[in-house]
Amino acid sequence: MLGSLPAALARLGDTVGVVAPRYRGVLLPRERIWDAMPVHVGPHSFTAGIDQVVRHGVRYFFVDIPALYDRAGLYYDAGGDYGDNHIRFAALCQAAIGIARHIFHPSVFHAHDWQAGLLPLYLRENFRGDPTFFKTRTVLTIHNLGYQGNFPAGALRDLGIHPALFHPEGVEFYGRLSLLKAGIIWADAITTVSPTYAREIQTPEFGFGMDGLLRSRADKLTGILNGVDYSEWNPEHDRYIPAHYSARDLSCKRACKLALLQEAGLPADTGKPLLAVISRLAYQKGMDLAAAAVPWIVSQGAAVVTLGSGEGHLEAVFRGLEAAHPQSVAVNIGYDEALSHRIEAGADMFLMPSRYEPCGLNQIYSLRYGTVPVVRATGGLEDTVDEETGFKFRDYTFEACTGAISAALSAYRNPADWAERMKKGMAKDFSWEASARQYQAVYRSASRSAAEHHF
Repeated sequence: MLGSLPAALARLGDTVGVVAPRYRGVLLPRERIWDAMPVHVGPHSFTAGIDQVVRHGVRYFFVDIPALYDRAGLYYDAGGDYGDNHIRFAALCQAAIGIARHIFHPSVFHAHDWQAGLLPLYLRENFRGDPTFFKTRTVLTIHNLGYQGNFPAGALRDLGIHPALFHPEGVEFYGRLSLLKAGIIWADAITTVSPTYAREIQTPEFGFGMDGLLRSRADKLTGILNGVDYSEWNPEHDRYIPAHYSARDLSCKRACKLALLQEAGLPADTGKPLLAVISRLAYQKGMDLAAAAVPWIVSQGAAVVTLGSGEGHLEAVFRGLEAAHPQSVAVNIGYDEALSHRIEAGADMFLMPSRYEPCGLNQIYSLRYGTVPVVRATGGLEDTVDEETGFKFRDYTFEACTGAISAALSAYRNPADWAERMKKGMAKDFSWEASARQYQAVYRSASRSAAEHHF
């Protein structure tokens, strides 16, 4: 999102800056614009180098604090979550405020997820009397409510948050400190990444304990679909696929399918339906349901190709499926950007049976590639796939999932109707420009008014 939305906003005329940690492995042309910016988090003090990169009209500021960000993983390593994650991301928030004071002067801060959840709180509580920020507003985007940045209550002291804010109407969440809750309460506006997900997170089923809080903030909550970058995901000029095609001429999709079958080590039978899965192998993504469906899919005369990594048990299950059905199932553990493009181009159908899915991108890629999605009707999957472009099921059951796949396999047997379905999906436009205009409206609204309890 931070690679595409800022550029779309810049094309619409906004002045945009992005602040991110300089993680290990960030290989960018280095322009050091501040050698030693002081960053204070409660009792902790750091010195940050600020590096700038300008791309597509956007100024990207990378916060270089090696002690916090120069690590093997982003959030965890083989030993588990980093014990100072609360300090690491509080420092990022404080660095963003420092950059806003001295380098880039925004009218709106757009914070993302729990990692930036403290920024609205810091701005309204710690900088309440600072005239620099009297007219500055904050927007928080929740990408996945399942990740909340919850820490022991003792972390409060580390972060310079007044103990008086630790209560159920403040940052306390079932006896712990929640950085995401801080953002929800103190932000002037809240967004999430699809309209359906915005409704779902206000229910006990999808609210992860915060549904009541979100219902109380419903007047500030907006669901905006994530966009996709069609300069990267378009079968008409995709640099990773062996042949190009479009809705006007679908003939070369068969060549992509043949090449994928050969690469996957499956029989070169382009008439056999080929169903794809590209996913984090996790229960949230419905991969237990997908795995259970694979033998049934094979029994229906279809083949399956998968790409993903994640929970060890599910990786082992998928490897076992490949071993049991070597002529019909190909499993790739890991992630390969180029291969993901070739799978999207070569498959006939794409399966996403998520338990919950805030937005989802692969179903949108699939639509553009004429690869018909079969999805569970949740979150962004509900918002992007309709009965003319794909197949949906609602109950999280084997029967519902295989029922939708069965409907897709039946439709596939009618080539003319299938081609029309492909073309309708390929005509859908989920580019970032439409989403960016909706974000502009949220920014403008937040700038016009702020929640009373902030002042």
